[in-house]
Amino acid sequence: MAAVTRRRFDPEFRAGAVRIVKETGKPIAQVARDLGISPYTLHNWVQMDRLDEQYNGNGGKALEESEQEELARLRREKAALVKQHAQEKAAWEKEREQLEDERDVLKRSVVLWVKEAMGR
Repeated sequence: MAAVTRRRFDPEFRAGAVRIVKETGKPIAQVARDLGISPYTLHNWVQMDRLDEQYNGNGGKALEESEQEELARLRREKAALVKQHAQEKAAWEKEREQLEDERDVLKRSVVLWVKEAMGR
């Protein structure tokens, strides 16, 4: 079976295809068929565009000053929480390693104790 090469589409083509779907209201399958691409591919592009609009908010409009301040505050808060989480995780990892070392020592001690008790 021959290897299938993956087609690459430039960003302008993708944006144009998504714009056709959004502006004409035609079904994704029909637009994909007209453009000669997979409907699944076009569906993914449309979904990515919708998520991008949601993430950027306001459909790409600039945020108000109060919204920018709140966004900056939330980003600082997130950064602090990420740092705190990393520190807590490092502490838990250190404690886990210590407990594993203690467990290994106890396992070896039990083996030695059993051998001694058996008279070997």
